[in-house]
Amino acid sequence: MLIEMLNLLESFDLASLGHNAPEYIRVVAEAMKLATIDKDAHVGDPKFREVPLDRLCDKGYAAALAGRIERGEKAHVERMEGATESPNTTHVSVVDREGNAVAMTHSLGSSSGAITEGLGFMYNNCMGVFDPRPGRTGSLEPGKSRFTAMCPSLVFDEGGLMLNLGAPGGTNITMGVLQAILNVIDFGMSMSDAVSVPRFSATSDAIGVSNRVPRYVTAALEAEGYEVARNHESYAFARVHGIRVDGGRWTGGAAGLRDAAWPTLESGAGPRVCCGSRNDRPVRPLRGRRRAGHRGPSG
Repeated sequence: MLIEMLNLLESFDLASLGHNAPEYIRVVAEAMKLATIDKDAHVGDPKFREVPLDRLCDKGYAAALAGRIERGEKAHVERMEGATESPNTTHVSVVDREGNAVAMTHSLGSSSGAITEGLGFMYNNCMGVFDPRPGRTGSLEPGKSRFTAMCPSLVFDEGGLMLNLGAPGGTNITMGVLQAILNVIDFGMSMSDAVSVPRFSATSDAIGVSNRVPRYVTAALEAEGYEVARNHESYAFARVHGIRVDGGRWTGGAAGLRDAAWPTLESGAGPRVCCGSRNDRPVRPLRGRRRAGHRGPSG
């Protein structure tokens, strides 16, 4: 989904639209909706269904979808009312002094409690993410793996690693990570600003917005016929955490609200930067690392 949306949005001069301006939100939200439609239709366990990755990642296909947005078409996303997503996803982004980088997201769904002796971690309990309707890509079947919105991401430019990021946040993980990438690449934001400015999400026909998006912006979208759902949270739609590498300088950002970060230096031979998330409360920093604490909705 992330690659499809980034390819699709290459057809637009996003910076000229203005960050979180009505037309910007419309364009990006429609890209989210189109990617969600393709995900629902095509992305599942490859042992049970052929996933057309070449087409979904093709720039020509993305350009054709972009044409629909340019013409003002509103995509329709079929969506079922679902249960509240449980807060049991953890993300960590790490870059060490040698330049090695890891982005890892792990979800328990609603914690299963099953632990293999000697390993010390619980297995996920994500069967509730399956589509209960038979005959669909995401339908529940014996031995089948389910789709996940988790997208721990490493972004590279000509000079090497540029961004290391990811998030907890259930179905909104991909949408939050997308916006953090756009905020850095198209709007030149710092990593801290990129994960902290207001976000929005469109995984249904409605556009969800954080409560920091001004009402005059949402009024303009509603005037164009969009349903807008205002979220009560200031930092809604995934708890994005990331590290930016720029000119040999590493900076980290952790989404606000229930998160925290501790900048420290590895004693001795150079820095290690770590941005992570676990639980709904801050965690104690580990020596020589930067960490951020939050566990978000399951991926």
